[in-house]
Amino acid sequence: MSMEMLLPLIAYLVFVFGVAYHAYRQRQKGSFLNEYYVGGRSMSGFVLAMTTAATYVSASSFIGGPGAAYKYGLGWVLLAMIQVPTVLLSLGVVGKKIAILARKTNSVTINDLLLHRYQNKFVVWIASFALLLSFFAMMTVQFIGAGRLLETVLGISYQSAVLIFAVTVGIYTFIGGFRAVVLTDTIQGMVMVVGTLLLLGGVIYAIGGVENAMIQLEAINPQLTQPYGIDERPLDFTFMTSFWVLVCFGLIGLPHLAVRSMAYKDSKALHRALIIGTIVVSVLMFGMHLAGVLGRVVVPDLKIGDQIIPTVMMQVLPPAVAGIFLAAPMAAIMSTIDSMLIQSSSTLIKDLYLAVRPNAIKDEKKIQKLSTMTTLTISVLLIFAAFNPPDMLIWLNLLSLGGLEATFLWVIIFGLFWKKANASGAICSMICGLASYVIMTSFGIKILSFHAIVPSLAIGLVAFIIGNQFGKKA
Repeated sequence: MSMEMLLPLIAYLVFVFGVAYHAYRQRQKGSFLNEYYVGGRSMSGFVLAMTTAATYVSASSFIGGPGAAYKYGLGWVLLAMIQVPTVLLSLGVVGKKIAILARKTNSVTINDLLLHRYQNKFVVWIASFALLLSFFAMMTVQFIGAGRLLETVLGISYQSAVLIFAVTVGIYTFIGGFRAVVLTDTIQGMVMVVGTLLLLGGVIYAIGGVENAMIQLEAINPQLTQPYGIDERPLDFTFMTSFWVLVCFGLIGLPHLAVRSMAYKDSKALHRALIIGTIVVSVLMFGMHLAGVLGRVVVPDLKIGDQIIPTVMMQVLPPAVAGIFLAAPMAAIMSTIDSMLIQSSSTLIKDLYLAVRPNAIKDEKKIQKLSTMTTLTISVLLIFAAFNPPDMLIWLNLLSLGGLEATFLWVIIFGLFWKKANASGAICSMICGLASYVIMTSFGIKILSFHAIVPSLAIGLVAFIIGNQFGKKA
């Protein structure tokens, strides 16, 4: 790898650490919990849009998604566009209600909200278990994505690449907290958009235009240009419906997106974020997945699909431009994992430790030490989890995404919009939704060929309504 390519990445990482240090200085001025976990509730519309988009657009979208598009063709690009309403759903449907309730109850985590709404510690314990389990799997995906990226670009071993990334992101999140996360997410969002446009333009130029690309894709496999994909993985009605539920409708129940709603400044910021965020997600989803498909013309015989973006980047972009683009998937990965690290830390310390020892909140220095050490410990555990990666990153990410949605979707929606919703309904929904999802995915059980998330959400919905009849009235 040339120094010309490496310099932009080094400059980007230096900047990221500078922002983290600035956030650390800011954190000394206010309450540690309020600053470290929600950044003092001061996000503007642009920052809210970028951090929500950057948090959702992860290694799966920059590495795994294009890898799947490389393998299955243009149908996967069409499928990926289902994710365009991500920001509209996660902020628009529940954002304002979460913000109002969070301020009213002084909540800084999703579990704070659930405890205030349902008045039951079992709800928090189940939520914490599901959140930590799914987040660990999703963070492992981010580590694998970073490892694949650095392995291909730097020409080093996969294990060394994972270690380099872990040290970088662990220290950065450890220092900065939530404010550093959202500030760098804003820059990372802009880097992602610029990087996506540069790469897509470079690929189209290298293969002589879109028309020529279609001819060559047809020659490789005519099914690559069909909307229903290839025979190995047909993108039929049940698959499309399942994907829509999993990466569009179900996103309302993602805790790490919901927590963004607690931290924006005012209604104007929210409304601006809905527009900007939707545009950003549209550009990223279309650009990256199309680059993955067209990359099949540039590199037709790649063994591991997840390597298509770093491989094609090095072939079609000049070294300096490739260095700028290299920061884009790194930004996507870092902006997702830092959010999950912060929320995993808040779950263990704020929701579990302080629930058992409520008086410990008076010792802010101890809480600060425990929170930051928890962040580093989780980072170390993730290194070991990422050392033996699967070939297709996207399936592991979708698996863990579904676990969160099966647990949280109905609990959040009914908690905000149904006055009669109570703790019994919430507990039944969380247990039945998560258990059915785990059982169906573990044993490969399919109902009418749908992905496990569809029947799991249906079971969770029925369980909530039935369980709600037996609990105390809210």
